[in-house]
Amino acid sequence: MNDSLRAIELDGIIDEKNQLHLKETLPVTGPSRVRVIILIQGETGIDEKEWLAAAASNPVFDYLDDSKEDIYSISDGKLFYDQG
Repeated sequence: MNDSLRAIELDGIIDEKNQLHLKETLPVTGPSRVRVIILIQGETGIDEKEWLAAAASNPVFDYLDDSKEDIYSISDGKLFYDQG
């Protein structure tokens, strides 16, 4: 028995009867058992700027302001010049 899964991404809509309708034809022949994962676009999702602001102000990163975390200096390593 082969337990490997293959993902297929298609757009669809859910109607007023909670029925899923795909906008495209499935690229597989049936009958076949499938596992369905539904990703719903949220209207109240956090945008990238809000996410970055939240991450930047998160106290979990406060330890990075501690001078004991400065373990490297400008004299460590070698300069790199991109030739491309």
